[in-house]
Amino acid sequence: MAFSSSTRSLFNLKLTKTHSSSLHHQPKKKPVILFSHAHFTPPLRSTYNDCFRANYGTFTNLSAPRLRFSVKVVESPDYSSGDEAQSLISEATQQEDFSWVSAIIPFLFPALGGLLFGYDIGATSGATISLQSPELSGTAWFNLSAVQLGLVVSGSLYGALFGSLLVYPIADFLGRRRELIISAVLYLLGGLITAYAPSLSVLLVGRLLYGLGIGMAMHGAPLYIAETCPSQIRGTLVSLKELLIVLGILLGYFVGSFEINAIGGWRYMYGISAPIALLMGIGMWLLPPSPRWLLLRAAQGKGSVKEYKEKAILALSKLRGRPPGDRVSEKQVEETYVSLKSAYADQESEGSLFEVFQGPNLKAFIIAGGLVLFQQITGQPSVLYYAGPILQTAGFSAASDATRVSVVIGLFKFVMTGIAVLKVDDLGRRPLLIVGVSGLALSLFLLSAYFKFLGGFPLVAVASLLLYVGCYQISFGPISWLMVSEIFPLRTRGKGISLAVLTNFASNAIVTFAFSPLKEALGAENLFILFGVIALLSLLFVVLLVPETKGLSLEEIESKLSK
Repeated sequence: MAFSSSTRSLFNLKLTKTHSSSLHHQPKKKPVILFSHAHFTPPLRSTYNDCFRANYGTFTNLSAPRLRFSVKVVESPDYSSGDEAQSLISEATQQEDFSWVSAIIPFLFPALGGLLFGYDIGATSGATISLQSPELSGTAWFNLSAVQLGLVVSGSLYGALFGSLLVYPIADFLGRRRELIISAVLYLLGGLITAYAPSLSVLLVGRLLYGLGIGMAMHGAPLYIAETCPSQIRGTLVSLKELLIVLGILLGYFVGSFEINAIGGWRYMYGISAPIALLMGIGMWLLPPSPRWLLLRAAQGKGSVKEYKEKAILALSKLRGRPPGDRVSEKQVEETYVSLKSAYADQESEGSLFEVFQGPNLKAFIIAGGLVLFQQITGQPSVLYYAGPILQTAGFSAASDATRVSVVIGLFKFVMTGIAVLKVDDLGRRPLLIVGVSGLALSLFLLSAYFKFLGGFPLVAVASLLLYVGCYQISFGPISWLMVSEIFPLRTRGKGISLAVLTNFASNAIVTFAFSPLKEALGAENLFILFGVIALLSLLFVVLLVPETKGLSLEEIESKLSK
């Protein structure tokens, strides 16, 4: 395996002092890195100086055992930059020295944006019951029409759609960190306004603001996590964000079940999101910007290259729990900047609004957009709609209580998502997608058969329902967003993810509104056949178009996609 200096990623393997020094005496040779065995070194502690604290603040207790890989460096022929060098990237799967503690903190606060998204889904199911109750709503405007209730439920969805459009032209200007801070502020305002709303119109304004926060968080969080975490655990951490979404749904269900009998309980259900949003905002304020974003701005000529490089070095040092301005971070930043400038040397400093529809960018959008589209149109909302009746038919007493059914399904979703998080960096993205989507198709055809001629076998329905939920949570649930976060080239990553998020929420809205007419026109049995056929098409899409990105750095994925 070999790689040239123009194609090394921001997160390269840290060589030992002896090996590094030996390379300086061999300028005409390129190193080939062969990974042998892994071992642990004693904990390292980072002491942040006053300048670093002034720039970004500090976190304590970032010391933890660091995973290192011993290496052998052998000589290989010199390669010039160009096609030969580009061809080497796929062979150089680089590993990085990191500690789990320093990797978790930059993940946790962006992931709270996902938790707040899930919480809104769970809390709304109980809040709509409370809001419409003459005895429990605590308002004089509890008698909502179907349109008004629909606006309350889908108000955050409309806000998310608008938020996805809003960040498309300004994502690279804002940066990932500032976008998530703004998202936290919108979450905070939306939650408080909704909780204290004196009228329906004010409540809808709060729901819209909260939705804006969802749109920006679902765009910024996967960006920040993917760009700041070590490549060998990127799949685990981005998928873990999906686990926090499911955890948020569960939290919303639990809060709803506790507050459902309280007068004005819906206010508490929505208001509890405010302190979580405040925690998210404070955490993002203390975290540094994405080093890759800083280098992108430098390559685009948006300021002093030296200043952006210095900020990127400080940011990377903090993200890895290393002393500020350390030589490893300096070397990694320099190599990534050279690679970035080389990649975009013949292009404009900043792409046009429509660049995402050209060349490798279009290929990335087809993959990412296709995954999030199939995530929605394979019937996930519709299948869960039938969860209560299916369990009730099978004789489960919990089916008589909608909130308990939701909690049971939520717990199962949580467990299956946890399995995906644990295995995604071992098994890879494609195997989980192929197995999961195959299970989706099978479960949908079984559900159709249950409604058509297997009505006397309720356990078939229960098994099909659980198979569907489990397969969704190991495939489309976490893997779609993981692929969205890593498949776009850095130059168009902000715009590309914005379009993918927009596709997701738009298709969600279409499926939600089309469900009732389709159910009446086709019947449950034929509707599930339709969803099963779509699942088979999505399986074909995955097999033919979706690449494997396990263990590759973002720069390696970009090079692989451009071939």
